[in-house]
Amino acid sequence: MIRTIEELCQLYPEPKERALKKQLSRLDRHCQRFIELSPFVVIATGNASGFDASPRGGEPGFIKVVDDLTLVIPDSPGNNRLDSLKNIVESGRVGLLFLIPGVDETLRINGSAHVSVDEDKLQLFASETRAPKVVVEVAVEEAYLHCAKAFMRSKLWADESHHDRSVLPTMGQMIQEQTGSGFPESQEDMVARYAQDI
Repeated sequence: MIRTIEELCQLYPEPKERALKKQLSRLDRHCQRFIELSPFVVIATGNASGFDASPRGGEPGFIKVVDDLTLVIPDSPGNNRLDSLKNIVESGRVGLLFLIPGVDETLRINGSAHVSVDEDKLQLFASETRAPKVVVEVAVEEAYLHCAKAFMRSKLWADESHHDRSVLPTMGQMIQEQTGSGFPESQEDMVARYAQDI
């Protein structure tokens, strides 16, 4: 077991200068363009009890760039567990991983965050079918484009990597077996329920 940072670093060479210099303290035009094109982000949060990573999606650009130091994320309707929001309230920290379908590079952003009901921020999403009750305002501290190696290895966007949905039971069927309650939900029922939520 590795117990110290020193022990860990002994196993790896020093990072190249370019890998260090690409970390920015604000959103340049390339970062902003990446966010405008992204329909999907993974939000990483944590508190004293543990950590959580949660997917968020919407139309490309659903996360708003207010300026080169500020992002606003709508809280779209979900399962009401509020894991990410609770963590942000407790810790005031967030990590974001933006993806663009078909693009192997990703954009990573870390910063401080708070949950807001500020009317001006909520108005950024007034055109949504269901306006958010709250938004997450992120103060950018670190932003950097991550290389394509993980996506190249996984071939995530390649047609031959895609599985037919039938390789797994429906979400409703899996949850029914996990919880031992309720009736299994068909894929069609889940899609119909989702359509009502949006």
